Amino acid sequence: MKVCRLSPPARGFTLVEVLVALVIVAFGMGAVLASLSSAADSVMRLREKSFAAWVGFNQLATTRLQATLPASGSTEGDVEFATAQWHWQQTVGAMDIPGLRRITIRVRRTGETTARPGSSAGGAANDNWLATVMGFRGDALQTPLDVLQGYDGSRQNPGSGGGPGGGLDPAPGSTPSPPAPGK
Repeated sequence: MKVCRLSPPARGFTLVEVLVALVIVAFGMGAVLASLSSAADSVMRLREKSFAAWVGFNQLATTRLQATLPASGSTEGDVEFATAQWHWQQTVGAMDIPGLRRITIRVRRTGETTARPGSSAGGAANDNWLATVMGFRGDALQTPLDVLQGYDGSRQNPGSGGGPGGGLDPAPGSTPSPPAPGK
């Protein structure tokens, strides 16, 4: 009598198992690619916002370096920076302190007048500013002595440290007052 041997079980995966594995890998790769795409978009958006902020800071520095105090009101202009065209809008407003102005500069790419996807509702042109820079410009060279004594760079008596009994040096050409008794 002849003994029948059963063949050993086949090794490997069935077709169904291979297909399930491929579907899982495809979904995983899709998620990885979507994540990478989102990260690349975020990097480009941050780059654009950084350039817009630099344009704003440059305009603020230009305004601060002018010889006269800027007049209240709004001005606009275009500039080329980082191989792109940028539009800035500068608003100068008076403050409660005389001689001090608040300067607000908003920047966007030139020609962008519609709202970006994901911005607030309304779609107005004011929704797509990439950066807003704020600064101040005053006309005073020093503070009045009756407002902040010693803050404007005037010298104090040596060793007084500005504490009790100490004071400002007398004006050049004047007679100093005698020291207080007990000192």
